[in-house]
Amino acid sequence: MTSHQNTQTMKPATAAKKLGVYLEATPADFQEGVVSRAELNELQANPPAWLQELRKNGPHPRPVVAQRLGISIAGLARGGITDPLTTEQIEELRQELPEWLQKERATQAEVRKETVRIKERDAERARRDQNA
Repeated sequence: MTSHQNTQTMKPATAAKKLGVYLEATPADFQEGVVSRAELNELQANPPAWLQELRKNGPHPRPVVAQRLGISIAGLARGGITDPLTTEQIEELRQELPEWLQKERATQAEVRKETVRIKERDAERARRDQNA
C-alpha cells in the first residue's frame, strides 16, 4: 500500500498572517492564489524583495503594530488605531508618545508582571505537589 502525501495549502490571508504582513499590501498573484506549506517555508527562508519591503516599511497588520509599540491589540483599538500603519507612522507614535500609548504600555507591563507571578506560583505548587 502506498501512501499519498497531500500538499497542504492555505488561503492567502492565513499565509499573510503567518508571514506577519498585511494581505492587501501583497502582490495580486499572492492574494489571488493559494499557498502551499512548501511555498510558505520558502517565503520564510528566502523572502522575495516585496516581502522584505513589506516587513521593513509596512503597512503592517495590527498584531505587528501592537508588538512594535509594546502594547496589546485591544490597546491599539482603545487608542483609536484600527488601520494598518507603516513603520514611519509607528515611529512617529513612539516619538510623540501620546497619553493613551503611555497608559497601554503601563497596562501591558502589569500584565507581563502578573503572568510571571502566576507562572512562578504554579511552578512552586508543582514542586510542592511533587515533594508531597
